[in-house]
Amino acid sequence: MRTVLVTGPGGAGRTTVAAATALAAARRGRRTLLLTADGIPGFPGNTVPTEVADGLWSARIDSGEHFRGELLALQDQASTLLDLLGGNRLDGEELTELPGSTQLALLHTLRRAAEGDWSRLGHDLLVVDLPPLREALALLALPEQLRRYLRRLLPPERQAARALRPMLAQLAGVPMPAQWLYEAAARRDAELAAVQALIEDRGTTLRLVAEPGPAAEDALRTARTGLALHGLRVDTLAVNRVLPRHSTDPWFAELAAQQEKTVDRWSEEWAPGAALHEVPHLGRDPRDLDDLARLAEDDALAPEPDGRGPGRADDPWWIESPDTPDGLGGLLPGGRIVTVPPTGDGDPVLVWCLPLPGAVKKDLQLVRRGDELLLTVGPFHRIVPLESGLRRCAVSGAALTDGVLRVRFTPDPGLWPRTD
Repeated sequence: MRTVLVTGPGGAGRTTVAAATALAAARRGRRTLLLTADGIPGFPGNTVPTEVADGLWSARIDSGEHFRGELLALQDQASTLLDLLGGNRLDGEELTELPGSTQLALLHTLRRAAEGDWSRLGHDLLVVDLPPLREALALLALPEQLRRYLRRLLPPERQAARALRPMLAQLAGVPMPAQWLYEAAARRDAELAAVQALIEDRGTTLRLVAEPGPAAEDALRTARTGLALHGLRVDTLAVNRVLPRHSTDPWFAELAAQQEKTVDRWSEEWAPGAALHEVPHLGRDPRDLDDLARLAEDDALAPEPDGRGPGRADDPWWIESPDTPDGLGGLLPGGRIVTVPPTGDGDPVLVWCLPLPGAVKKDLQLVRRGDELLLTVGPFHRIVPLESGLRRCAVSGAALTDGVLRVRFTPDPGLWPRTD
C-alpha cells in the first residue's frame, strides 16, 4: 500500500491539500483512504472508513474517544492494584483527554490502517492529514523513541525469569512487575512496530504544503534538517494558495511577485528530489467536493504509484571505508558501504556519513553512548544504534562539511577481528 503523509506549516491548508490529493487519486481509479482529525467540507465525520465518492473513503480521528477507551482499559487491567490502594474508579463521562492524546490516537489509527481491521478493506493508497510540520516530525519519530523506552524500562528478556519473581521479590524487598505489565508492553511494542514499519516503508512519502512567503521559507528551511535526520522522503512540495500572475491591480501584482520569488527559491532548494506543484487560490476556503475537485482538476496532486515494492527503506546514512577490511561486510550488516581511497594516515578509519542540509555547527551535538549515537540538530533529536562493526571502534573525530555530518571511527585493536 502506498502511503502519503501530508503536513506543512500551520495555516498552510494541509487538510485541504490532503483531501484534494485523496480525491485526485480516487479519480484515477485508486482505492483511497483519507485519515484526518479535522472536519472537511463535503466529507462525513464518521470515525470509521466511510465512502465519500467513487473509490474514496475517509475516517475522522477522534482523540477524545481513544483516550477514554485506553484509560478505562488500563483501569480494568490495574483493578487489583487500585483495590489494594483503595482507589475509586473513574467513569468515562468524567474523563477529559490530556495533552499528547491526539498524537497517540493518530498512531493507533495508523496501526489499524497498516495491519489492523482497516487494512483488510483493500485500499491502494493511504493519505494521512498530519499535524503542523514541527509537531508532525516529532510524531513520526515517536514510535522509534517509545519502543526504545519500553526496551529499556521493561527488557523482554526479563520475562524469562518470571518463575523466579517471587524469590527475587523477597530478596529485593520490593514487588516485581506483574506479568500483565510485560504483556501490555509487548502489545504496545507490536503496535508501535507496525506504525514504525509503515513510516519507514519504501512506499511512504511526505507531501509538504506551504503558502509562499517568508514565514513558510523559514519553516521549511528548518524542517529540511529534521527530515534528513529521520530519513523521511519528500515526494512533493505543494505550493498552496498561489495568486494569479500578471494582475492589473498593483497590490495583487506585488503579492504575486513575492510569491513567485519564493517559488523560484524553493525550486532550487527542493528540486529534483521533490516535485513542486502549485495549487491555485480559490479566493475563499473550499466549501464542498466541487471546490476540492477544482484544486485537483489536472490530477497532478495524485501520487504516482511506487514500483519499488514493500519493504523498509534504506537508512539515510552510509559508511565510507578505505578498501573494505576483511570481515567488514559481516560486521556492518545492511549498512551501505562506500569504498574511498586510503588517507595514508596510518590506521584504517571508517567514516559514518549523514546528510544534514541546512544544519550549522553551533546547533549540532553528538554524543557516543555505548552502542548508540545521540544526535541533536537544532530542535531535532535522534538516537541511532550503531552497526556491529562500529561498536568495535572508537570515535576519533567528527566534522560537518558541505551539509554532511562525518563521524570518524577508528577500529579498536582489542575488539576488531584479527586477519593474521
